[in-house]
Amino acid sequence: MTLTASSEPVYALAFGAHPDDVELACGATLLKIMGEGHNVAVCDLTAGEMGTLGTTETRRLEAALATERMGYTAREQLDLGDSELFYSKENLNQIIRIIRKYQPETVFCNPPDERHPDHMKASRLVCDACYYAGLRKIETFSGDLPQAAHRPRHLLCYIQFRQLDPDIIIDVSATFERSRSGIEAFGTQFHRKENSDEPQTMINRKEFLPGLEARARALGEQIGVMYGEGFLLPTPLGIGNFTSVFPPRT
Repeated sequence: MTLTASSEPVYALAFGAHPDDVELACGATLLKIMGEGHNVAVCDLTAGEMGTLGTTETRRLEAALATERMGYTAREQLDLGDSELFYSKENLNQIIRIIRKYQPETVFCNPPDERHPDHMKASRLVCDACYYAGLRKIETFSGDLPQAAHRPRHLLCYIQFRQLDPDIIIDVSATFERSRSGIEAFGTQFHRKENSDEPQTMINRKEFLPGLEARARALGEQIGVMYGEGFLLPTPLGIGNFTSVFPPRT
């Protein structure tokens, strides 16, 4: 399901196994990218229909609200099956279609080592789809029209529950506070005083969102800034312009 009408190419395409994965793990980085003048799209691989809280409809409405608040160019929601996110040719091809549709230079996805099995499965599917999307002999279609092959140049895995050591840390001091509005769009999923009698989940504990901020502060401290978001790089980072990555003091 397409939650927005746009299908134009984007600089960055962020995949999540469930609605809110992207906002929780790399929302501030996506805002930073947009602030630098680039378009961003998001794709949820499932509707999060097996979650303890919320319904398929409320989660879809929340995803649409998050999209509006964050300012994404587009958001897609596939139906690959919450808790049934299996590695299959059909699922792989659906992700390839999304990559070829938006032709991103950079892709974000779930990390390969995670508490939730769907997150690990999503990571493998997206990583492989990024490669296979560049093979011309794999045919996919948009309606009746064949899609052109397209392989993203960069792939980054964001960090979720497990405290993984990042390969890079992005300074998100200017966007972290704004990114909270995207997270708060998913109101059914997080702690609310008026619904304290709801079943407790890992993310609706009152400690969860403060814990996210604490991690962002800890990552920021490692690079000497207020807030940071960390990422894993499946392949080495190639540097063309040395001083753009390692700038001199100003």
